[in-house]
Order: sequence, then structure tokens, then C-alpha cells
Amino acid sequence: MDSKDVGMDIKVSVRDLTNSVALAEVQGEIDVYTSPKVKEALTELIEKGKYNLVIGLEEVRYIDSTGLGVLIGTLKKVREHNGTIAIICNNPQIKKIFNITGLVKIFGIYKNTDEALKNLV
Repeated sequence: MDSKDVGMDIKVSVRDLTNSVALAEVQGEIDVYTSPKVKEALTELIEKGKYNLVIGLEEVRYIDSTGLGVLIGTLKKVREHNGTIAIICNNPQIKKIFNITGLVKIFGIYKNTDEALKNLV
């Protein structure tokens, strides 16, 4: 694989779950190359007045410190509007990163959308 292709390995799908909650599903790898795209998608949601976000990481194979920084920055922004973030994650490697960094205490991490929604509303 060419190094130019690495930065394109990300997809963010966004939809409303309720009037006040939006879902952003991320696929691929969240790293220094792809983080700007993830940040842009999440920032757009906040600009549209969506302050309660469910971020689906089920299809994420890898996340680095840049990606974690995007999630933390997004959380700070939504908290300014009394919002919050719930993360859906079933990947043991990704969960381990949240545990090691202590971010598991900051973000709610759930198995599925329904569980995340129940804990947001």
C-alpha cells in the first residue's frame, strides 16, 4: 500500500437518532492522517446544535493519540452546551486503549446504540 492511501482509510456516517441525539459511525483507522476528517464531521454536528452524540467505533480497527484528542476536544465542546458523548465500542483493543488512558472514566462506553441512548437521555 502506498503511503498516500493511508490517509483515506476513514469513513464517517452521520444520522439523527432522536431530536437531540446524533449518531456518528466511524469506519477505518483514526490516526494523525484521518483525525481531521473525524473532527470535521463531529464539529459539523455541534454547529447544527447536536450536543448529545453517540459515536460508533464498532468498525474502527485502530485509534491513536490524535484520534483520542479529537474525541476529548469534541467532548469539551458539547459540555459547553450541557451535552455529552456516548461511545459504542466492542473491539477489545480499542477498549483497552480507553482503559489504559483512563478515558473510560470520561466517556460512557457501551455495547450498542440502544444501551448508549438509554444512558444519554
